[in-house]
Amino acid sequence: MTTETFMELYQMDCPRATERLLKMGVPEPIKGSNVDTGAVAVTVAEAVQHFITTMDAVKLDQRAVDELQPLLSDLMDSLTRLPETPNDFDPNHKVQKWLQKLNAMRAVEQIDEDDARQLYHDLDSAYAEFTRYLKRK
Repeated sequence: MTTETFMELYQMDCPRATERLLKMGVPEPIKGSNVDTGAVAVTVAEAVQHFITTMDAVKLDQRAVDELQPLLSDLMDSLTRLPETPNDFDPNHKVQKWLQKLNAMRAVEQIDEDDARQLYHDLDSAYAEFTRYLKRK
């Protein structure tokens, strides 16, 4: 049973959630005013870990969708859990763009060399922007 079939069967009418999770592949960012600095520090550390792991995977010539998509998904999850990031936060947009591309492919497919180079470049520039953002905080 597909997710769409499940939603129809149980008459779930949630177009924004459907768009974000099924089409875009990312949840709604969590924003809040009650910021726990310890939790934020853990989230920042996780985001750094996911950036490095994903960039290393690309450098090590991992090209299959089922190898890269979970890494990008984990990275996106940690980025969306960061509080007080602007809505137009560039790292989120770059990772989201790649998640959308990979989610549209089959698990057995692979990205080509040009896409791998672009993915690495986008991750590298997103990481640089992420660190600049943290330094301004």
